[in-house]
Amino acid sequence: MAKLTEEQRRQRAAKRAQRAALDAEAEDQRRRERDGLWKREGTRLTWAEYVAGEPCRGCGSPMRDDLGSWPPLMKMSESEKREYDEADRRFRERHTDCRAARWSVDGSRVTHCCFCCPPPPLSAKQIEGIAKIFASMPSREERKKDLDTWDLTLRCEHVVPYIQHRDNAYVSARVVDCPDCGERRGVVSSERVGPAYSDDGTIREHAAADRERLGQELAAAEAKLARQRKNAAATQRRITELQERLGNGS
Repeated sequence: MAKLTEEQRRQRAAKRAQRAALDAEAEDQRRRERDGLWKREGTRLTWAEYVAGEPCRGCGSPMRDDLGSWPPLMKMSESEKREYDEADRRFRERHTDCRAARWSVDGSRVTHCCFCCPPPPLSAKQIEGIAKIFASMPSREERKKDLDTWDLTLRCEHVVPYIQHRDNAYVSARVVDCPDCGERRGVVSSERVGPAYSDDGTIREHAAADRERLGQELAAAEAKLARQRKNAAATQRRITELQERLGNGS
């Protein structure tokens, strides 16, 4: 088998990235439609309903069974292993096409699907704890200092900015809103640009604008070069003609 050239490898990588972006768009749409269904049908439980023992409205199973968490596989008895394997088999049968992970409540052996089943609601204590965490965070102006802008190239070939904390080594978002298309588009590639905000706290000019300007300048320069080459070719033909006439003594 012939070895691929660098250009062929680049083209294959680009096609893989495009396919991955398209798959991400399809999955994003699937989950958005599910979230809309949950909202219309009131699938999520309130805390009061959860405490009262209401079953999961996604799959119909109890949200929890209070049987205690499963012990580690190495410490299961033979009967527990059979029970665990049977529960796993039933779960796989019910959620064959969900393509999602699982979740369960601490102290319970009931397993729920991350696609079909909304997670349990937060308690008042949990909400209070989250509020305290947000209250202790640095101010918005202080957080700006630690934010970087990334350029995301989308499946539609538009480039959009994406801001996130500097500690992130890559962009985990697979689908984002494209303001040019007005649609959700899959991310093909990403490139860190640099600090998102200037020292005065204003957002820096998006690098895509610079690229667009440079692209326009490049196109103008290429057009100028094409005209110059055309003129040079005409001049060369005239020189050749004159040389031939001189050589013929005309």
